[in-house]
Amino acid sequence: MKSFWHKLISIIDTPLWLEIFFAVLLLLRIPSFFEPYYYGDEMIYLALGEGVRQGIPLYSGLHDNKPPLLYLTAAIAGNLFWFKVILAFWSLITVYGFWKLINHLYPKKESLHKISTIIFGLLTTLPLLEGNTVNAELFMIGPVIFAFWIILSKVNNFKNLTIAGSLFSIAALFKIPAAFDILGIVIFWLIYTRSTSSGQVFEFIKKSFYLFLGFIIPIGLTFFWYYFAGSFKEYLIAAYLQNFGYVSSWQRSGVKTSFLVKNGPLLIRAGIMFIGFLILWFSRKKLSKNFIFVSTWLLATLFAVTLSERPYPHYLVQSVGPISILLGIIITNKTIEQSLTVIPLALAFFVPFYYKFWYYPTSTYYQRFINFSLGKIDKQAYFNGFSPNINTNYKIADFLHKSAQKNESVFVWGNDSAAIYSLSKRLPPIKYVADYHINDFTSKEEIGKILGEQKPKFVVVTSNSHSFPELYRFLNQKYYIISEIDSSQIWLYLNK
Repeated sequence: MKSFWHKLISIIDTPLWLEIFFAVLLLLRIPSFFEPYYYGDEMIYLALGEGVRQGIPLYSGLHDNKPPLLYLTAAIAGNLFWFKVILAFWSLITVYGFWKLINHLYPKKESLHKISTIIFGLLTTLPLLEGNTVNAELFMIGPVIFAFWIILSKVNNFKNLTIAGSLFSIAALFKIPAAFDILGIVIFWLIYTRSTSSGQVFEFIKKSFYLFLGFIIPIGLTFFWYYFAGSFKEYLIAAYLQNFGYVSSWQRSGVKTSFLVKNGPLLIRAGIMFIGFLILWFSRKKLSKNFIFVSTWLLATLFAVTLSERPYPHYLVQSVGPISILLGIIITNKTIEQSLTVIPLALAFFVPFYYKFWYYPTSTYYQRFINFSLGKIDKQAYFNGFSPNINTNYKIADFLHKSAQKNESVFVWGNDSAAIYSLSKRLPPIKYVADYHINDFTSKEEIGKILGEQKPKFVVVTSNSHSFPELYRFLNQKYYIISEIDSSQIWLYLNK
């Protein structure tokens, strides 16, 4: 056992400054361990995770539009605190992988290692880009970075490339846009493949085949799993096909337009990406291979980041790796490439500016936690700083937890339905845990029909219930109000 730990330490072999930085990153994540149940995506993941723990099948029994790994992680966690803890240690491993990658790319340039790793660690931890929330991007970048490290530092044989491809696949099983990172390495290989050399062309095809084979295996296994579980169609539609409708839909939601008009911006972005690849191909003899690789990686991730044109800050996390390396180069590298990094960095910073990406204040987040930890504000005030409905949601969830058994379904209608489900650990008789899922993927008439058949013990209606008048007609037939919590109503089924 002692020799195992010695071997493990020798493999990790981290410098003192990195170990101190790990401690700093953990310290910066402490406030996230005390966050309330409020963030919409986290609540959906935890609700579906609770469904897994209760034996409800994903996709056919409970729905969301991501592959399964995030929900399975939520199921392992069991609650928000452990979900955040898992993320914290996953993020430290990701930072370690990034440090290993940049060490290989730029050996003996310790200042570059430090600057880039510190930038990467902070951008994936601070609330600025939602580093404090559990999101798919923070999970998927780790496998991607280790895949690149294997490809660039190891012999490109069958074993190493299939392992790297499998890591890309694991990343995509957190969120599909991770697959675009593969484009960065494939284009990098292509740039240095001479079309006049049949040997190099064959080598490129062979490496690409091994990589894609590794990518297909984990995803393929999930299809086999859901096929034998009887949820193949639901899995295919929810985790993959529905995401096509997600592309470029933010600005044109609900507007019927031709294919070219709707997808024109997406095609333009694809064109810009390939023009960038072409410029790098023409510049391959003037620039270092490392610079070419980082630039192809950046172009591929920026395309993935802008797929839906949605301005969510955590989307930008996918591009943090190459951006951190380029920022490290421009700060520390005294070569001609130091000035050339301005070009890809300008594109990287143009994207959030043009698409008006949101951002979250960092100082306010930590100041609020300091005030709470010092007793300057109470728990209720602390929770209200995240959302004004949180304390109400906790009261409703407490009522449901005490009044309904785990096998008794409840239905919640309102913006915070997923939060109430995940807090109370009680689930609906339908497959949707968020109100926008109902609006996007089914009809209120269909939901009313299912509720009439299943007759959940409790129905909770929050203050934004006016958009579902059919629900009140259903409630008035078989339910009566048993409690009112703030502006929310709790209805009990009349078993007569």
